[in-house]
Amino acid sequence: MARKLLWASLALAPITFVVDFAFHPGDVALFVLAAASLVPLAWLIGESTEQAAEHTGPGIGGFLNASFGNAPELIIALFAVADALPNVVRGSLAGSVVSNLLLVLGLAMAIGPSGKPINRKSLLLQLGLVAVAVLLFLAPSIAGWHGNPDRHSLAVLTAPVAVILLVIYVVVQTIQLRGFRQTHAESGYEERADAWSLRRALTALALATAATAVTSEILVHSLDGFAKAAGLSQFFISVVIVAVVGNAAEHGGAIVIARRGKMRLATEIAVSSSAQVALFVTPAIALLAWVVTPALPLAFRWEEIGAMALATVVVTAVVFDGTSRRWEGWALVGTYVALVVGFGFAGDR
Repeated sequence: MARKLLWASLALAPITFVVDFAFHPGDVALFVLAAASLVPLAWLIGESTEQAAEHTGPGIGGFLNASFGNAPELIIALFAVADALPNVVRGSLAGSVVSNLLLVLGLAMAIGPSGKPINRKSLLLQLGLVAVAVLLFLAPSIAGWHGNPDRHSLAVLTAPVAVILLVIYVVVQTIQLRGFRQTHAESGYEERADAWSLRRALTALALATAATAVTSEILVHSLDGFAKAAGLSQFFISVVIVAVVGNAAEHGGAIVIARRGKMRLATEIAVSSSAQVALFVTPAIALLAWVVTPALPLAFRWEEIGAMALATVVVTAVVFDGTSRRWEGWALVGTYVALVVGFGFAGDR
């Protein structure tokens, strides 16, 4: 029954497109409708990822989910750059890293079976990459804490940082994906008889991602009106709401997969998505912003840097023993809730 309801609710996406194009409702109604549309799309991306992982193994499956799931995040950010909303971009990117590590991983561990083994080596490597990214973000960020954080000199300082992060990510992921492929080939695992074909799974992933991207664009354009109507700061909307909704694909996918007991895949999705946002999506947006204009300095607020650093340290401690435990999942969720409360008091820059 639940699956039938989710399949039926996929109709919300085209309904959102039609309502936006034909009726031009208020920003609040449009924001809520777009956010609701992303939920079934997130489920479809999670379902497709699980089906693809039957052919590729959990390591590559998690990478596929992160890649397709982060495409809307990239698109949301570029639309926000073009709309001259740099604080929204930085807030949503930082919020994505934090929510994937604490909220998504936490819920996956809390909902999934306790005591299941997870891929400690892979997760620690991804967390190490996030830590490197946070350290490199400090260069433009500290300079941005004094004076205008969007000044041109900080955009120039950001460019080499972005290039270094992209090179690190491509090199490490290439090596790791080769290892995943070899491990899966040697495991002797046989796909389920009722599993989708790899082509069908990837097609569903691509279509769901495209629909998510268009829906996300509607979400961004209704963001400012929704923030004013709700009486929330732009910072809180971007670092919490946009980050969570923009990453609905990984959020929903990891939780659905965790409920089915596949903790290696679920944890891989959450942590690899954070690493991809920090080392690929964020620097890619900073470089593409030179084309979209205006240029985007990666001058994060101290609250954003602190939250990303804290999330990285806490999750490293949780996954270090290579076992998923429910109480640790709830501890991660509790840490995220505490940060959200802090974000609520932070206000705009």
